[in-house]
Amino acid sequence: MCKGLSAIPSSCLEKAKGMRVKLSHLAEKQDWVHKHRANEEKLPQDLESLLNSKLGVQAFRWFLRSEFSEENLEFWLACEEYKNSSGSKLAGKAQSIYNQFINPEAPREVNLDSETREGLTGLMQEPRADTFDEAQHRIFSLMAKDSFPRFQRSLRVL
Repeated sequence: MCKGLSAIPSSCLEKAKGMRVKLSHLAEKQDWVHKHRANEEKLPQDLESLLNSKLGVQAFRWFLRSEFSEENLEFWLACEEYKNSSGSKLAGKAQSIYNQFINPEAPREVNLDSETREGLTGLMQEPRADTFDEAQHRIFSLMAKDSFPRFQRSLRVL
């Protein structure tokens, strides 16, 4: 009699689940590359161009998700949205970004140096539209030097 999945060790099931997630992200990314090429669009050569493209952001997000490292992109996007917020909503949005990405115990903590992190902590009392500019710039630089080149290499493989 077949015992089904209950006979498979849980560690194997977890690995299989992880592989399924990575394969689904790869398939989505491959679809994006084919659509991009079908429309005879040039693949983005720099991170700024990629971030100005809705499809580019989506593909980059899929790639980062497959590497379990999408928090930098999500932080950068949250900062862009924050800059376009009205004055009355700035404090609440600033606190939300801080709690989600900056706080040392944040669930999606981004990799910032202690000086930038401490500077942000001080600005949280009276946040302005440019509160996260320096941190956003540092995360952009980190993505441009690290994850974006890996993303480009992954596109060449497809």
